Amino acid sequence: MKHSALALAVLAALSLSTPALAQSNVQVYGLIDAGAEFVNHAGEDGGNAVRVISGGKNTSRWGFRGSEDLGGGLKAVFNLEGGILMDTGASDGAIFKRQAYVGLEGDFGRVVIGRSFTTVYELVIKFDPLGFAPNYSWATGGSATRPSRYGMTTQFDNLVKYTGRTGGFTYGATVGLGEGSGSSRDGRKLALGGSWFGDGLGVMASWEQINGAPVAGVGALDETTAYHVAVDYRSGPWRYTAGKRGYKLAQGRANIADLRGDTYWGGITRTIDAVTLTGAVYHINTKNLPAAQDADPTMFVARAMLALSKRTDLYLSVAHAKADNGQLIGLSRDDPGFGSTQSGITAGMQHRF
Repeated sequence: MKHSALALAVLAALSLSTPALAQSNVQVYGLIDAGAEFVNHAGEDGGNAVRVISGGKNTSRWGFRGSEDLGGGLKAVFNLEGGILMDTGASDGAIFKRQAYVGLEGDFGRVVIGRSFTTVYELVIKFDPLGFAPNYSWATGGSATRPSRYGMTTQFDNLVKYTGRTGGFTYGATVGLGEGSGSSRDGRKLALGGSWFGDGLGVMASWEQINGAPVAGVGALDETTAYHVAVDYRSGPWRYTAGKRGYKLAQGRANIADLRGDTYWGGITRTIDAVTLTGAVYHINTKNLPAAQDADPTMFVARAMLALSKRTDLYLSVAHAKADNGQLIGLSRDDPGFGSTQSGITAGMQHRF
């Protein structure tokens, strides 16, 4: 009820003044993505499942964004964005869990404060051959014995983010404040990187560091770091993409080995009129584990998309993942694994408004 009341209040506020809307350039937007999936090894009994899923190609969302011209090339900007679970109609977390920020934009770039996607995330998704599909992509996180292991952090709370552009270069940095009363390092999150696109070629490099809270009785922090490098090349109807993430979790407790893993991916895309065909492979080289737990999972993906219009697509995705040494594996970054292999097929539809 609280979420519904807040949503109605926002809509009412936006409808109060037509002149205000014109001056503020407020836009209501969204992306609706749902599909039907068949997947094996879908539960502890090892059985198959047929289910409706939300976000087979991209995460479903809705929101408000806008700007106000302040003069002299300066603009005020804002964004409120929430996720939608299309299989149930429920909110995917808090009402504006995806983004809630306000900021300034000008010749210097853009600075925002609140909650948003990190600099690293915004760079990496441009180099995912599947365009960051929550279903059947490990570009942001891969399933190796549990959801999203060896992955990156997509969003920060309590952030300040800067983004700049010069010619073909895009660059930026994000800090998520820990907000603790002790050391400013406790819970602090950092992300930075840049990319360049020109003449069909794109390259990217990024780095992030995520600090945990002090370990009780020890005082040391868990510290996660991840770096990315990637390249993208387009020539006519063809696109070739490759990337790598190096991941390390340094645990604050003594006598516990760092958790390490390198994620590699590559893909080829071919566009034929309104049809786009993509083949991709993702692999995680798990490290610092006993031999019997070394999963080294790999996932193969094929997807066909049919553009019915500029805003509406149909898609069909097929994927197979496997892990070594009997370790559990899942096709999607947020789903737990129930077997050492998993195969799935999804047919879905996406519409932007």
